[in-house]
Amino acid sequence: MESTTDMAVAPVRKSIAVKATPQRAFDVFTADFDSWWPRTHHIGKSPMKRAIIEEKRGGRCYTEQIDGTDCDWGTVLVWEPPTRFVIAWQINTDWTFQPDLAKSSEVDVRFSAEPDGMTRVDLEHRLLQRHGAGVGTMRRDRFRERLGEPPQGVCRARRERGMSAIRSFAIADSTDA
Repeated sequence: MESTTDMAVAPVRKSIAVKATPQRAFDVFTADFDSWWPRTHHIGKSPMKRAIIEEKRGGRCYTEQIDGTDCDWGTVLVWEPPTRFVIAWQINTDWTFQPDLAKSSEVDVRFSAEPDGMTRVDLEHRLLQRHGAGVGTMRRDRFRERLGEPPQGVCRARRERGMSAIRSFAIADSTDA
């Protein structure tokens, strides 16, 4: 019998166009990560105070908790501003930190200029099979919810609210009057 780690698991892909330059979209997605990441989406033991992506290859992805502790959840693998970054998603199927990069999936985010001042943001969460047994449940339910999609049975309106928040993240200070 083939194990989950031997089988490929289809990546999760999302794309969206935002009214911003690639540099602005990249900056908001990374340097301003805390400004749009939901406070409920973390694996720390205490409520989240701040979400941080360190802006360099090898940088930490972590949250600061209100109790003063930090909780790592990833590592920056590729840092190519303003067009791309890749992080190791170091979260187990039981929503705890996984220090072993070989057992972590990857999130690849790319920013491409489009006509009319728009930027296309393409996100791919791949290598999910590295999480091993339980990745199916993680992906189907809680994983989708944590990426802004509802688990099965949750209404479409909730998903639309999440996508609306992502659309607005890069245009919060746009020059539109």
